[in-house]
This record gives sequence, structure tokens and C-alpha cells, in this order.
Amino acid sequence: MGSDMYRQQILDHYKSPRNYGEQEDPDFSHTGENPSCGDTIQMDVRLEDDDETIEYVSFTGDGCAISQASASMLSERLVGMTLDELDALETDDITEMLGVTISPMRIPCAVLGNQVAQDGAKIHLGDLDPEEYGETITEE
Repeated sequence: MGSDMYRQQILDHYKSPRNYGEQEDPDFSHTGENPSCGDTIQMDVRLEDDDETIEYVSFTGDGCAISQASASMLSERLVGMTLDELDALETDDITEMLGVTISPMRIPCAVLGNQVAQDGAKIHLGDLDPEEYGETITEE
């Protein structure tokens, strides 16, 4: 795909987000924000019976096109992944998923959903204390 097609894909996910909404009974839910841009995202994740494989992801939030489109695209991509595979996702994986060059100032917008999902999984697994950790904050 050319970069114009990727830009159209980002706009489509922003205007018509996939899997938008809160789940009634997720296995874990976590929120985060990007204070430099004002983006907020909550990721709700339901796991399969093995408690390791992602069955369904939904999100809610508000913010720029990059953060919201990235969360929408990620909600589709994570289905079928294990929590270990989620944990292994890096910034380059997210920017590659978006398909366009992201300026350094917009990287926190692009990775917010992923960081929220990763931190939520770590809290679910007991690797982070929710009382001490609170919500995910992306920084420049």
C-alpha cells in the first residue's frame, strides 16, 4: 500500500473505530493518557479459557487521530495473540502497523493503546501492583 492508502486507513479507523466500547466483564481493563496531547484510552481485554490467549479487545477514549486509530487497529491485531506476544510488541511494531512515518512528538500518541494493554496485562498477571502503578502515562 502507498502512504496515501495508509493515511486513508488511519482516517477510516479514526472515524469508524473498530471494537469501540466498554466490555461488561473483561478479564482486565486499564486506562492511560498522553498528557502532551490529551489522548486518553481504556483497553478492555477478554482472554480465552487458557487465561493466556487474547479472545477480544475493545477500547474507549478520546484524542487525536493517531492515538484513536492506533487503538482501533491494535484491537483487531491483538486477537489470537498470547499475553507474551503482547508484551513483546515494541514501538516499531506499532508504527509499522500504522504504515506511515510518525514524527517523534507523535510516537506517544501512536503507542498509547499498546502501552495501556501491556500494562493492563502486567497488572492482571501480578507483575505490576495496581495500587502503586495507577494508570499508564506516555511521555516524550
